Amino acid sequence: MKKVLLTLLAAVGFMAGAQANTGGMAWDRAPDRSNDLAALQNGAKLFVNYCLNCHSAAFMRFNRLKDIGLTDQQIKDNLLFTTEKVGENMKAAIDPRQAKEWFGANPPDLTVIARSRSAQGMGTGADYLYTYLRSYYVDDAKPTGWNNLAFPNVGMPHALWELQGKRAPVFETVVEHGHEVHTLKGWEQLAPGTMAPEQYDQAVGDLVSYLQWMAEPAKNTRIRVGFGVMLFLLFMTFFAWRLNAAFWKDVK
Repeated sequence: MKKVLLTLLAAVGFMAGAQANTGGMAWDRAPDRSNDLAALQNGAKLFVNYCLNCHSAAFMRFNRLKDIGLTDQQIKDNLLFTTEKVGENMKAAIDPRQAKEWFGANPPDLTVIARSRSAQGMGTGADYLYTYLRSYYVDDAKPTGWNNLAFPNVGMPHALWELQGKRAPVFETVVEHGHEVHTLKGWEQLAPGTMAPEQYDQAVGDLVSYLQWMAEPAKNTRIRVGFGVMLFLLFMTFFAWRLNAAFWKDVK
């Protein structure tokens, strides 16, 4: 129980970085692909290849990925980099002591990160993650060489930069209520990545959808069962109503 609480606190701390966004950056709506097995499988691949190097998902086992259509053999051949057993938990490859030395803090566990909410009420945890992973830009003044509009002065480097390439934000100045405000106009591509911008957004959407699924793998099953139960109760209510009418039809 103590470990679960520590994980939730770390997740909330990770998400709370959005409060540092003095520009009030609007969060983009994350696509919901929790029922798209192909998207979830691609998201799992991205998570294992780019996130699991530093971040653990200690409350998720590799064999749970069978719920999104993967076989034990596919998991062994393509997703097992930090262990040799499919039944093991998803633990980061990095040494926690090294991570703290390099980044100033141990990267938080991501098992339930997508269920965290913004304290500012600007959207869900998934919306924040979707915006955050698409808001990195080059900043030579930072030790990692990267900064982020959704989480200014973030200590985490851009893990997906090879896919997205290097970008710089383009701002414009507008006057609101008599004050000059700098707003994001767009992005300047400094160096191309291996993916086009649309492909990168698609990949991040798959990754965030996987993080949503990982935070509550039984959610879709729970919704389907709940829908079936409601239909059953509706039918039984109608049946009981008609049965009651039949029992009392001759009573005056």
